[in-house]
Amino acid sequence: MMPARASFFSAAYAIFRKDGLAEFRSRELIGSMGLFALLAVLIFSFALELNRQARIESVSGVLWVTIVFASILGLNRSMAMERDQGNLDALLLAPISRSAVFAGKLAGNFVFTGVVGLLVALVVTVLFNIPLASGWMLLLLVMGVLGFTTIGTMLAAMTVQTRARETLLPIVMLPIAVPLLLASVRATSYVLNNAAQEIWLPWLAILAVLDIIFLVLGVVLFEFVVEE
Repeated sequence: MMPARASFFSAAYAIFRKDGLAEFRSRELIGSMGLFALLAVLIFSFALELNRQARIESVSGVLWVTIVFASILGLNRSMAMERDQGNLDALLLAPISRSAVFAGKLAGNFVFTGVVGLLVALVVTVLFNIPLASGWMLLLLVMGVLGFTTIGTMLAAMTVQTRARETLLPIVMLPIAVPLLLASVRATSYVLNNAAQEIWLPWLAILAVLDIIFLVLGVVLFEFVVEE
């Protein structure tokens, strides 16, 4: 059991390290995701500028909708580059567990999306004049990003093999991600409004359960998703 476990984690780390080094050299994914997120938040800010109350009430929605669409953009580009360069085929032919491939890709996508999520939170804080820096907000950001990148990594590996991969991923992912988005927005809204913990902790629990479900499904189903 120990050699198998070591092989799994070493393979996953090698894939994560490969993605990290490639992104460090090119800065293509974080750059495109960050630019999209910045423009999206600016548009929302200008659209809600004349209504202070609407700005306050829409902060959580602006935050998470921007993160979701930025993550979809990054997931599409990440998997498309792997596919076009032949890296995905090489990974699937390598003598390693398919779940290790999923874990490595997920780790990279989680870090990239998490960095963009922190950038979005900073920009929202500045433009909407609503502080988002707190321990609970950081936990919500981590849990929400984990859920979106988990389901997104699995679905991106499936849709990347189609011709309409740019449009197919959001069509497939968004309906599945609705429970995650709802739980993230509700919990964030309650935390920002200083609601009692017994009101928003159930939403945090729902988010945790969804993360676990998607992680288990990703590990189990990834092998079948990437089969051609």
